[in-house]
Amino acid sequence: MFSGSIPALVTSFRDGALDEDAFRAFVDWQIDEGSAGLVPCGTTGESATMTVEEHNRVVAICVDQAAGRVPVIAGCGSNDTKIALEHMYAAQAAGANAALVVAPYYNKPNQEGVYQHFAYLAQHCDLPIILYNVPSRTITDIGVPVLFRLAEEFQSIVGIKDATGNLGRVTAQRLACGTDFCQLSGNDETALGFNAMGGVGCISVTANVAPKLCADFQAACTSGDWTAALALQDRLYPLHDALFSDSSPGPVKYALSRLRPDMPTNLRLPITWPSDASRTAVDRALEIAGLV
Repeated sequence: MFSGSIPALVTSFRDGALDEDAFRAFVDWQIDEGSAGLVPCGTTGESATMTVEEHNRVVAICVDQAAGRVPVIAGCGSNDTKIALEHMYAAQAAGANAALVVAPYYNKPNQEGVYQHFAYLAQHCDLPIILYNVPSRTITDIGVPVLFRLAEEFQSIVGIKDATGNLGRVTAQRLACGTDFCQLSGNDETALGFNAMGGVGCISVTANVAPKLCADFQAACTSGDWTAALALQDRLYPLHDALFSDSSPGPVKYALSRLRPDMPTNLRLPITWPSDASRTAVDRALEIAGLV
């Protein structure tokens, strides 16, 4: 159901508020450039700084503008299980194709708590769920035994965005959950190895900036053209690295300011404009990628 290059979309803020027209234009550009799906209200979208009303509005706009051309996987995560469920209800009502639900952050639940969090969501809403495992941000890991248990018990839990950085997890999760369980990389820089080990795509930060190159990279992986995929990996790698040279999505929005002057690049605190060194790294990476 979900594969290829799927950008975790930035959110267009202007003067502190959502710029709906700019966001709609950004959605169109992403689809025109070959993105295979869209994720509004993820980490890169600064969902942690949005009100519930803003969050739900961004999802609804994305679904409306995509108009069925590509699937929309709505960010629905929260460290409060019931708030995550409310986001899922709103995403389902808006017409999203799935929910991306991060492991509960800050609370630091044990593995039983992680299981119960996702089980509760699956029991109370039938919107397909893609789990999001990013221990570097949440401290909480979705262990392979818990993943197996969830995938075995709930048909609506259809995949995982794996941002552990541990490529061995791809094989472990494939053996535990089967080949039909959708594994999407959460790290652009390791997406080549991730796909070679059984992944089917990437929920990508870099695709915000280089959607066509990322789409071409994923297409090469899908077709088994690993020579072309490696060449694109080398071309994109400096950008993958530079976009995390300061707190994300600061470098991403800086890169967009160079490529799309129509796209407002305001950030919400506590994220700030990237440092001089970060901007220099982004500039160089954009040149290597052939984007400027």
